[in-house]
Amino acid sequence: MDNAFFEHPILNSPYEYPKRHWQLDEQGQPTQRIIESRRRAEFITPIPKPRKRKDSTKQQEMIFDEGRGLSSKDQQYDPCNPTGSTIHVNFTTSKMNRYETDSRKCHINWVILDSDWEAEFCRVVEAHPKVTAYVKSHNLGLEVPYRYGSGTRKYIPDFVVLIDDGNEGTLHLIVEIKGYRGEDAKDKKATMENYWVPGVNNLGKYGRWAFVEFTDVFEIENAFNKMVDQVFSERS
Repeated sequence: MDNAFFEHPILNSPYEYPKRHWQLDEQGQPTQRIIESRRRAEFITPIPKPRKRKDSTKQQEMIFDEGRGLSSKDQQYDPCNPTGSTIHVNFTTSKMNRYETDSRKCHINWVILDSDWEAEFCRVVEAHPKVTAYVKSHNLGLEVPYRYGSGTRKYIPDFVVLIDDGNEGTLHLIVEIKGYRGEDAKDKKATMENYWVPGVNNLGKYGRWAFVEFTDVFEIENAFNKMVDQVFSERS
């Protein structure tokens, strides 16, 4: 059955008072009815209902050292060590806006969403045949220091995606989903493209890395497919 809530989102102007929204019931699920007013503050984006698993295949853990023995069980996500594994990620959260992952693509069962854009990205990467695994960089300890003005800040990427490009090893793709570009967005992007990615690739022992930023929710799928095609053309 069609779900108009997800297939036909209401986009109110960012410069005017919101005029309409999809109604949600007391459990936060869409009623498929449009209300001609702004949404009340206590409502949130509905939690997607659990999907039936087609098989019992489980996604293998993501170890960010290309499996070369740089990370032991005792080391994983120790802040004094640079490597880690998603198998030890376990946390509680009060956030209700989340996406249930496909266990064949993600080792962590939920993605904690910061926006609906991130839910669309999860759908895109789970459907792509060249994506072997992905994870939301939430409570992973992955932080990138960068300069903003005269001070130093820490940048936490949105996602890490593993792409099988047909060569030895895999490509680690760091993904930023930008619905709102803060005043320091260009500093984060410059740090990743000019320092962090070239630095980790030059080091060599943590595999191959790249960085991409998506700024249009309606173009995420096309942009991601084009980016993967470009990776293949560059490696062929």
